[in-house]
Amino acid sequence: MKYEIVVELKKEVLDAEGRAICQNLSSAGYSNLKSVEVSKRFILNLDSGMEDAKQIAEKFLANPVSQTCTVRQLDH
Repeated sequence: MKYEIVVELKKEVLDAEGRAICQNLSSAGYSNLKSVEVSKRFILNLDSGMEDAKQIAEKFLANPVSQTCTVRQLDH
């Protein structure tokens, strides 16, 4: 089964990379751009179930102090 894991910064954490990208795009002429948020996407192909995908996400892919993770099963 395939699982998608999306890791994002918590809302209260400054997204320095997103801010830098936004500033660069604004400088390149995209003045209507309000913000950019950076996240990471992982696809796991597991023989086991959702619980293993959640454990992998929480223990190894996301830092619980500054990040959140969302896990969902993919249809393929």
